[in-house]
Amino acid sequence: MKRWIISLLVLLTACNRDTGDVPRRVDTAPDIPKLASTIVVPVSAKLADLAAELNRATPQTLWAIDKQEEACVPAQRVTACAIKRKDGSCRIGIKRLKVTPNLSCRITGQAVRGPISLSGNGSVLTLTLPVRATVSAQDIGHLIKRETATGAAAVRATVRLSLTRDWQPAATVRIAYDWTNPPGVTILGKRITFVDKADAKLKGVIAGLERSLPQQLAKLHVRDKLSGAWRQGFTVIQLNRERPPVWMRTTPQRLGFGGYRVRGGDLLLDVQAQTLTETFVGDRPSDPAPTPLPPLATGLGQQGLAFNVPVLAQFKELQPVVQRALAKRAAKGITLPKLGAVDAEFGDVTIYATENGRLAVGVKVKATLRSGLIGTTTGEVWLSGLPVNEPNSERIRIDDLKIATRTDSKTVNLLIALFGDEQTLEAIRTALTEDFAKDYTKVLTAARTAIASRREGDVVLSANITRVTHGKVVVTGQGLFLPVQAYGAATIAYRPGK
Repeated sequence: MKRWIISLLVLLTACNRDTGDVPRRVDTAPDIPKLASTIVVPVSAKLADLAAELNRATPQTLWAIDKQEEACVPAQRVTACAIKRKDGSCRIGIKRLKVTPNLSCRITGQAVRGPISLSGNGSVLTLTLPVRATVSAQDIGHLIKRETATGAAAVRATVRLSLTRDWQPAATVRIAYDWTNPPGVTILGKRITFVDKADAKLKGVIAGLERSLPQQLAKLHVRDKLSGAWRQGFTVIQLNRERPPVWMRTTPQRLGFGGYRVRGGDLLLDVQAQTLTETFVGDRPSDPAPTPLPPLATGLGQQGLAFNVPVLAQFKELQPVVQRALAKRAAKGITLPKLGAVDAEFGDVTIYATENGRLAVGVKVKATLRSGLIGTTTGEVWLSGLPVNEPNSERIRIDDLKIATRTDSKTVNLLIALFGDEQTLEAIRTALTEDFAKDYTKVLTAARTAIASRREGDVVLSANITRVTHGKVVVTGQGLFLPVQAYGAATIAYRPGK
């Protein structure tokens, strides 16, 4: 029995002094990198509105004809033979004899159009223009008073849209047409068509449409809409309101044309805005200074929203969680190998960042061996560990624990043995892990809500997060920081008057 007591005293005497210094507090700030995003700025117009403008700009009567033709019906000729061979072939005197003269006439007529319509699918815009022509041949050879023909043509235009460097719409128009019913009449057994006369006029109509369409597209006011969206893109958005406050600042850099789409009855021009996204923790950052609308740029790359969501488990939130976990541990009873049952009271918990990316956890404690071999030991125990997490995981663990203990005892140190107990350490690890996961969910949910729909003047920012990646957990002066990159899609739409 005496030998056992001597061994115990030797064991505890080996711990009769502090085993190290209290970890030094550091106040490093989170390193949140800037990210580049390419956000869609759609400029929309109703195809019906654009078609109405074209109809107003295009006269109903497309062209008219009033022309005298000296050979409206060409002279008819026959072949005659003066002397024939016995076999019936002509030997002498083959002649072309005119049996009827050229018949003159006056050609009059006009073509009127039906309603111009616009349709399309994907990146193809189609214009359709129905044409109805009426052409008459009057006073034919002073023999026939009038013959009238009607015809119909369908004009179709395939339109490819683009934007100039100064944001004015431009159009490449390819127009084709065909006569579904060519205008023509039969006079004295001779079929006469008026397609060539109508074609000459129709080419002028087509040329007018090619000029008119870009002019009507200019009424979309693309530059004005983009100027408003560009100006409102310089803003600060609150991603999380508290614990901690998180802000995202967007600073547009360049604009490029991403093409256009015809969807239903809408024409959508997709402009891409390359934007710098910065994330801040704490106080609201200053608004970025707007710059004038730049010229159209090229090579903006793949569109998509990218920004950092700083998930931060603040130390003041972690401290009571650890304290409650240790209290539960004490309530279950603690028995240490070779020492026996221990009555422990855990007090205030202090957590902060220390050197080399480590976390310092200080716990005030009072411990007493129930055996009564030694008196009550009080003091403050400090643990230093390295927080780590798996790739793309918000759950952390503490590796490489080191203990430094201060007590009021000059002869024994029970606290080292108490905090060397794996169950006690596991209680701290579990408390830290569970709280961090909760903060991760809260901040990410708040960020999704903040960017879902946000109005700034006449502009609405809409975004959604489709993918999230995690970095390695970092200890900062404000708390445990998990760098999370959020990716998705975003639009800045010009919607005045709402």
